[in-house]
Amino acid sequence: QVQLVESGGGLVQPGGSLRLSCAASGMIFSGYTMVWYRQAPGKQRELVATITTNGNTNYAESVKGRFTISRDNAKNTMYLQMNSLKPEDTAVYHCNRADLLKVDMWGQGTQVTVSS
Repeated sequence: QVQLVESGGGLVQPGGSLRLSCAASGMIFSGYTMVWYRQAPGKQRELVATITTNGNTNYAESVKGRFTISRDNAKNTMYLQMNSLKPEDTAVYHCNRADLLKVDMWGQGTQVTVSS
């Protein structure tokens, strides 16, 4: 009954910005470390960012300084603010609970396309 729904993707020019949202239900959202992954066609799924229950964050080197992960526990929502976007950021972005990665369950994600 856990549900995670991503939104906010779209088409943006290089150098532009997007904010992705991940709405959670069916769980005590505040009690879990959350993650953003992305997957480009023909490539492995890549960890983008992590945020713990205490708000500690970690980022992939490729997005460090450009992306910011955050969470609003009162709204049961996690965000990924993406600035200075590059074509290589093009991918389907997925959110998940860190402890659920072992069961390899993923939603439909949200498409981010960076192109001029």
